[in-house]
Amino acid sequence: MNWLLVVGGALVGAPLRYLTDRAVQARHDLVFPWGTFTVNVTGCLILGLLTGAATHLQLLLGTGLCGALTTYSTFSYETLRLAGTGARLQAALNVAGSVTAGVAAALAGAALARL
Repeated sequence: MNWLLVVGGALVGAPLRYLTDRAVQARHDLVFPWGTFTVNVTGCLILGLLTGAATHLQLLLGTGLCGALTTYSTFSYETLRLAGTGARLQAALNVAGSVTAGVAAALAGAALARL
């Protein structure tokens, strides 16, 4: 039964990632991958919020939704693409910003969950 919770979350997370990425990128005419940045930081916030939640919510929202919503492989690809096209500063900012914002979002979510 637990696998159904994971599948249910993923059914929402995967299209949400795609639609969010497209919507964010359409608003920014920049090389920087703001769509991937947005979904990854949002996923970190959600996972932080789930820190104190019940197991069934962690499977549905944490493993399912956030697992499908966030994407380390796309983050890595986009960082390499930036560096490979000479946008090394943006590549470094993507790495530093994603890690910093992701950890900050997870900490903020965990703090909110304790309230």
